[in-house]
Amino acid sequence: MPTVSLPLTDPGFVRDPYPLLAELRAQTPVFYDPGMNRLVLTRHEDISAVLRSRRLGRSALHRYSRDELGWPPPDPRQATFDAFNSNHLLDSEPPKHTRLRSLVQLAFTPRRVEALAERIEAILEAQVHDLGQRDTFDLVADYAEPLPVTVIAELLGVPGSERHQLRPWSASIVKLYEPSSSAADQAEAEQAVVDFSALLRDLAAQRRAQPQDDLITALVQAEEHGDRLTEQELVDTCILLLNAGHEASVNGLSGGVLALLRQRHHWDALVAAAHAEDSLAIFRRAIEELLRFDTPLPMFERIVLDPLVIGGAALQPGDRVSLLYASGNRDPEKFTAPDELDLGRDPNPHLTFGLGIHYCLGAPLARLELALSLRALCRTLPKLRLANPEEPGHYTGGFVIRGLARLDVQPG
Repeated sequence: MPTVSLPLTDPGFVRDPYPLLAELRAQTPVFYDPGMNRLVLTRHEDISAVLRSRRLGRSALHRYSRDELGWPPPDPRQATFDAFNSNHLLDSEPPKHTRLRSLVQLAFTPRRVEALAERIEAILEAQVHDLGQRDTFDLVADYAEPLPVTVIAELLGVPGSERHQLRPWSASIVKLYEPSSSAADQAEAEQAVVDFSALLRDLAAQRRAQPQDDLITALVQAEEHGDRLTEQELVDTCILLLNAGHEASVNGLSGGVLALLRQRHHWDALVAAAHAEDSLAIFRRAIEELLRFDTPLPMFERIVLDPLVIGGAALQPGDRVSLLYASGNRDPEKFTAPDELDLGRDPNPHLTFGLGIHYCLGAPLARLELALSLRALCRTLPKLRLANPEEPGHYTGGFVIRGLARLDVQPG
């Protein structure tokens, strides 16, 4: 089995991983990364097969003990973080996953998501108008970041006085998904889960006593065949919705706008379509392509549950497999001219929201936020341009949750 060490913290790779990913996909599509101690897949077909296979999952501890898997004991310094991971949808497997998803779907309905559209547009209208009065602004901090936090907070029912804490908590928690996380990151993530959990327990207790029209109330009341979410499951579901929805939306929008402004004709085409009768459909399709072209969450993992062979490598229960979504989304075997931005691409079977039973529950909300956010920019700031075209974007330090830390733009 070929061995390759991915430069996950190299600034050049984080800024533009696609040339190396194309080389690996063509020459070494399956390889072992000794630093991560796992098999890595680069091709769309292989990644899709793993995502749909029940011989791999997001967890293995529902079937095996740590001793059986050869895993070290859990780190007591992140006990609360690990408990959070073991209770939410993303890292659970059937039958627990089936039960949790069924209950959460009773509350997190398409109707509830679509009902947010009018409120999202009102938030965006005020936000974009204010930004248009400035000479320069940071698209990430001033536009992409505030909306998802506000929407998730309103969806859940988090009071305005508490919302300022949500973004820092999310940023601290997701750091532990990077292979290069430090002891300081670990301590921050642990405290963020503790603090966020305490707030959510208080809110859940209030909603039991005085129900309101929000998602926490709906999750408290969700019941199927006499079964309900436990308090811990409810808390961990809400934390997951914040983390997953926030990171995908912020990184997807800022990366997408950067791609459009680098290829001005695409931006101008969307500006021309922004007031069309079917504009939302046009922007929804554009968002799908932007999520494919520059994947906001480039790498996920699965854990082997049953012995199997992938790419000639014999894997045993507990082995980990990394799936390079960012590479699969540029696979020429699946997409025509994959390195080109095609806002009308159809079909567009990108991997950004996953596949199989772990397909992203929040995908409809992320898609709605992204389409409305991009349309609002095009309608209100049609002459938007990069403030520093030679060095437009500054990326965060990690690849697993890859995104722009800053993107300076000028309204016109």
